[in-house]
Amino acid sequence: MLMKIKKLGIHSLALVLLASVVFSGWGSKASAATPITSDFRSLPASQIVYEMGAGWNLGNSLEASVNGTPSETAWNNPTVTPELIKKVKAAGFNTIRIPVSYLSHIGSAPNYTINATWLNRVKTVVDYAYNEGLYVIINIHGDGYNSVQGGWLLVNGSNQAQIKEKYQRVWQQIANKFINYDERLVLESMNETFDGNYGNPNPTYYANLNAYNQIFVDTVRKTGGNNSARWLLIPGWNTNIDYTVGNYGFVVPTDTFRSSTIPSSEKRIMISAHYYSPWDFAGEENGNITQWGATATNPSKKSTWGQEDYLEAQFKSMHDKFVTQGYPVVIGEFGSIDKTSYDSTNNTYRAIFAKAVAKTAKKYKMVPVYWDNGYNGQHGFGLFNRYNNTVTQQGIINGIMQGMQ
Repeated sequence: MLMKIKKLGIHSLALVLLASVVFSGWGSKASAATPITSDFRSLPASQIVYEMGAGWNLGNSLEASVNGTPSETAWNNPTVTPELIKKVKAAGFNTIRIPVSYLSHIGSAPNYTINATWLNRVKTVVDYAYNEGLYVIINIHGDGYNSVQGGWLLVNGSNQAQIKEKYQRVWQQIANKFINYDERLVLESMNETFDGNYGNPNPTYYANLNAYNQIFVDTVRKTGGNNSARWLLIPGWNTNIDYTVGNYGFVVPTDTFRSSTIPSSEKRIMISAHYYSPWDFAGEENGNITQWGATATNPSKKSTWGQEDYLEAQFKSMHDKFVTQGYPVVIGEFGSIDKTSYDSTNNTYRAIFAKAVAKTAKKYKMVPVYWDNGYNGQHGFGLFNRYNNTVTQQGIINGIMQGMQ
């Protein structure tokens, strides 16, 4: 997601494997050098999905940026506080996803050193959630957008060798920063990375995305310690379900360098997808479509697609492709904007939509993570007021929690 609404935003396995060979020699500690800590639980897929429960996004905070420089308050949200995180936990969420942009906080070649103050702030916010016993997902977020000033993790960039080297160096630093966190920390390679074209993926660009995912897995694993065994989250093209499930080129990374303590029959890779369908209900900033689902009372306010049957089919396709093979699926973002200024019944349907997404996710053994950009009012996704740490959309929260029962 970007600003107050949705973000604008392979053929060849050989290319991906080649990338892993080319970059595998980069300076990383051997996995055996740092032992796994005694508090780290090696959870199988079913158990970690159960414990992660329903999640919530700390959106438009650590991924916010202005003129290519990340700034926590750049998009009109306050500095994150422990009190906010406690309120989110009290609402029933078990997981917090923390989107993070780095952009100009990354130094120049060859080391690409991340600004220490920024990385320390990321750690502080992670600790707010981690210390509450929550699962935490952190990623590289806005760096992969053509639409963000300073974006560099670009599948359509002409300098792929440099991009891959920078990506490897950045993830090496992040992974080392969080190496001793237990299994409740999940690292996510990137966000809605694609070339900005919403049509069918360009195969060459998809191969670049696959290469990034492979570099991420290899780099994190080679830092050793808990990173050799923790769960890692991988998106396909623009986190789009059809382009991840279908025959468009998505390749699940190999996990060659993971800890030998993980049973060979188990995976430690999750697949990420986002869900904002139908977009005319979930994100389009007008009053045309304000209702959703079988209980909608005004057919003219209900989209002609993207109803319960579509949701069911989309999530089932992810389940059948990945969950059945041991790869948990995280619906890393879902939600719908506030259109009550056009239709006073809109929040009722937003809650119904949220409940349906959560319920269907649970049915197919997935983790649903609601997108909250901190903005309340017209076109906002907010469930909480971050300035006074109060709940603003209890109905939507109730819907999510009911869906998880």
